[in-house]
Amino acid sequence: MTDVVVVESPAKAKTINKYLGSGYTVLASFGHVRDLPPKDGSVRPDENFAMSWQTDERGAKQISAITKALKGAKNLYLATDPDREGEAISWHVRSVLEEKKLLKNVDVHRVTFNEITKSAVTAAMAAPRELDRPLIDAYLARRALDYLVGFTLSPVLWRKLPGSRSAGRVQSVALRLICEREAEIEVFRPKEYWTVTGGFTTPGKAAFQARLTHLKSEKLDQFDLNNEQLAFGARDTVLGGQFTVRSVERKRTKRNPPPPFTTSTLQQEASRKLGMSAQTTMRTAQQLYEGVDLRGETTGLITYMRTDGVTMAKEAIGSIRGHIGKAFGDEYVPDYPRSYSTKAKNAQEAHEAIRPTDVFLTPQQVAHALTPEQKKLYELIWKRSVASQMQSAELDQVAVTLADASGQTLLRATGSTIAFDGFLKLYIEGRDDTKAEDEDGKLLPPMKEGDRLTTGAVEAEQHFTQPPPRYSEASLVKKMEEIGIGRPSTYASILGVLRDRNYVRLDARRFVPEDRGRLVTAFLTSFFERYVDTGFTASLEEQLDDISGGRADWHDVMAAFWHDFSAAVAQTKDLKISDVIDALDEDLGPHFFPPRPDGADPRVCTSCGTGRLGLRLGKFGAFIGCSNYPTCQFTRRLVAEEGDTEGLNDGPKVLGQDPETGEDVTIRRGPYGLYIQRGEPNPEDKKAKPKRTTIPKGLDGNTMTLEQALGLLSLPRLVGLHPETGEKIEAGLGRFGPYVKMGAIYGTLDKDDDVLTVGLNRAVDALAKKLASIRNLGPHPKDGEPVMIRKGRFGPYAQHGQLIANLPKGQDMDEVTLDEAVALLAEKGKPLKGGAKKTSAKKAAPKAAKAKKNVAAAEGDETAPKKVTKRSPAKSATKTKTTTPRKRKTVSDTSSEG
Repeated sequence: MTDVVVVESPAKAKTINKYLGSGYTVLASFGHVRDLPPKDGSVRPDENFAMSWQTDERGAKQISAITKALKGAKNLYLATDPDREGEAISWHVRSVLEEKKLLKNVDVHRVTFNEITKSAVTAAMAAPRELDRPLIDAYLARRALDYLVGFTLSPVLWRKLPGSRSAGRVQSVALRLICEREAEIEVFRPKEYWTVTGGFTTPGKAAFQARLTHLKSEKLDQFDLNNEQLAFGARDTVLGGQFTVRSVERKRTKRNPPPPFTTSTLQQEASRKLGMSAQTTMRTAQQLYEGVDLRGETTGLITYMRTDGVTMAKEAIGSIRGHIGKAFGDEYVPDYPRSYSTKAKNAQEAHEAIRPTDVFLTPQQVAHALTPEQKKLYELIWKRSVASQMQSAELDQVAVTLADASGQTLLRATGSTIAFDGFLKLYIEGRDDTKAEDEDGKLLPPMKEGDRLTTGAVEAEQHFTQPPPRYSEASLVKKMEEIGIGRPSTYASILGVLRDRNYVRLDARRFVPEDRGRLVTAFLTSFFERYVDTGFTASLEEQLDDISGGRADWHDVMAAFWHDFSAAVAQTKDLKISDVIDALDEDLGPHFFPPRPDGADPRVCTSCGTGRLGLRLGKFGAFIGCSNYPTCQFTRRLVAEEGDTEGLNDGPKVLGQDPETGEDVTIRRGPYGLYIQRGEPNPEDKKAKPKRTTIPKGLDGNTMTLEQALGLLSLPRLVGLHPETGEKIEAGLGRFGPYVKMGAIYGTLDKDDDVLTVGLNRAVDALAKKLASIRNLGPHPKDGEPVMIRKGRFGPYAQHGQLIANLPKGQDMDEVTLDEAVALLAEKGKPLKGGAKKTSAKKAAPKAAKAKKNVAAAEGDETAPKKVTKRSPAKSATKTKTTTPRKRKTVSDTSSEG
């Protein structure tokens, strides 16, 4: 019987099975086979942080496959990834098998390899080890911490700050960094300054430029020339002077290559150079690590991609140095191999840097087997790894100082040239704020001391200081790494969670906090400041590293954390909503109520003119409201949805008047986004409501015209008659988007289709897809109404009017006859959902009309209007309960929430 090897992914399993041969069965765990159930009690602090684990359906399936393969096997090799998560996955597999008592007479081994190549896998199998218990303990501590923070802090958020999603141990700190940077930008006030630059010509008629550095023998600081008058005076001084070369300074400098990639530096560089998100980078790197098909064999192209280390194996360094010599020449090979050490806080350097498994597999040689994303990322990794072992670049730097006759006015010109390109021949590191371009090509003409120069044009240029830039994915990952929060395997997921929960958005590849995210951050910093403090989070990461290094017991670390954290949470039980409002209003007031250009109070209500605008909390989250409520019912949402129109914060935007009715047509903001309204409610007739319609995706509220709005208000519109049946086809806008309709048949339109202009051909095509799922068997023998077979969400069914019946399991809808359908309806027919079982003569007509809507609902057609069935309260023959109208609940009515 073969031995069993467990890896994480099926792609890796297939490759490794080829390497090991028929004596082994290699299976994939598909990641973790079990996890903590997402409910209270999965981690129990009172029981020394005991945990309850749960195996999901996928995990149970993989365990079943491993169990089957283990019958008769002598060895089980756990070959999951060589990091903390990989160690934990192996531990979970072994624990589940032990609980099932399936490891009797089976030896369990742990093997790891940093690259998926035959030599690496074979070497690892020959040197198995035991599971790393400290590494498993560090996983347990981290998992318990994240669970307890999330399941303890998030409910507090939901109760005290409605509309918020969740809080996380590291994600909340990352969100705080983004929000604090945005606050810095908002309070930033630009300062004016000027620079003076002169054009000069050497005796050899070569032109160059120099910048004013000293005026009246005083060195100019950045803001010394802070207005036009001073700047123009300095410019005139330069124009009136005769300048000579006072000094020429030359020196040669070296620029060393950057180290090979770690996880964080790979994410940063891929973001800067390739525009890849952290998640895309890690997914693509995983594919390169697991391998691609080269010459009929799956080959791993890079080493493991989750690492803090910057070292490379001696064999790899030797191969790279050999390749450099052959490809670029011996002068590009340093005398000694380069060695690197990381500067990242709390770095764990147990693994190699990310490098190609075989340097001789150049990007050009493997390009045919790679996707565009894989090709770009592999080329980046390959070039960085090779460049890290190349000779330093040498630059000749020149600085020239110019002086007037008095020696009181000085200008300076600098330039540099590449004397030897070294590693720059292959690789230039990207920058956060600029493109990765070679800036070392600025040349100065030959000059010597005493040369008399001719002064040309002199310009005074105005500048303003710039606010600190928003974080990009690259700069945020770099910041998190510098302060020591998060780990290589977590950066991508942290940034993904912040976007998924709508706490932040990406604008021009920069993080912008949404108001929802700012509210959560303000709440946490006001009432849980310690737990979103970067220093505290970093110190906790250090303690987790101590656990993984065997220097601390994970139960002790957890007990110390839980003692303080649970006490902090307990203090919020009596927290009043008014306290929350006051804290958030004070913290975010400058953001929500910025100064007005006219100097008026930004908090004065724009509706009533006397009330004070302030932050309020409602059932669905925070909003801006007037202090004169309920007399003044002005409100303003904080979180703008996609497609919101500018200028709607203070009320509706009038597009014009309907030419038929003369009523105003306006764009308004409602609880579910933007909508169009014609006219106003009639205070004397509350049942008469103005015509309203939503704005479909693809139409921008900022550019909406009156004609478009009137078109949307007139929907549904007639498109034309079906060319075959002659039936009327209409286009309309439903709950889930635009649609076309013919009788009871609804066809879905694409997001790119304009419901106002869609033509007959497109409408017929959309309906054809729906008609392909319907068979008309003919008239029913009793009443002549059609009997149809339709495809539904839960399988095909027969329909006659409001009566439907599911076809027997396995029966093809194309094989059903009219007689079989009639018999099936008579035997198993039931009314459509929401349809009445008995219909009176008076109500027959309206119910028949509504049946068409129900048909679309039964088919699972998301574009069809939905029918809502109102349920009447249960009546009692013996007792009638009376109620009084409920008062609207406001923040001022509620002192606390339980």
